[in-house]
Amino acid sequence: MTTLRRLGLLAPLAALSLAGCGLNSVPTAEENVNAKWGDLQSEYQRRSDLIPNLVNTVKGAAQQEKSVLVEVTEARAGANRIQLSPADLSDPSKVSAFNDAQNRITLSLQRLQEAYPELKSNQNFLTLQSQIEGTENSILVARRDYNEAVQGYNTRIRTFPDAIGAKVIYGAKPKVPFEAAAAAQNAPTVNFNAQ
Repeated sequence: MTTLRRLGLLAPLAALSLAGCGLNSVPTAEENVNAKWGDLQSEYQRRSDLIPNLVNTVKGAAQQEKSVLVEVTEARAGANRIQLSPADLSDPSKVSAFNDAQNRITLSLQRLQEAYPELKSNQNFLTLQSQIEGTENSILVARRDYNEAVQGYNTRIRTFPDAIGAKVIYGAKPKVPFEAAAAAQNAPTVNFNAQ
């Protein structure tokens, strides 16, 4: 009977000592690191998907605006090439050519006025800038969260009593925190030259 009592007292002590050896906390910490890494990868993928689409959208809007403005400029240049002197006022073809050139300016200006509410490249550029900034901030937060999870995990597997279970049971190795690349101090280049 005394042996059973001793075993009854030793069982909770053994369970407590195993719980204190990182039996549950090490895998929990490792899963947290893995989840944070997944979040960081997701933010990188978001940037990878988002930025080219936004740049192309802005380029498209800027190209549409450019075509409207080029049309107005060309119409003006064409009208300036046609000179009508007082002596030409009796020549119907010269008056008609002058009138057509002026009408092209009028039509291109009307198109510009009609398109004006849709001319939003400045707003598109601001939206792109905002999206890039938001994406980079999300990546920054995800990097920070990942590094905090790595720090927690690495501390757990190196400190007593979790270090015992981490090494013996799981063979745990330290995780590598995110470190910025040497080129990360240089801002990325965004080029809006439509070619």
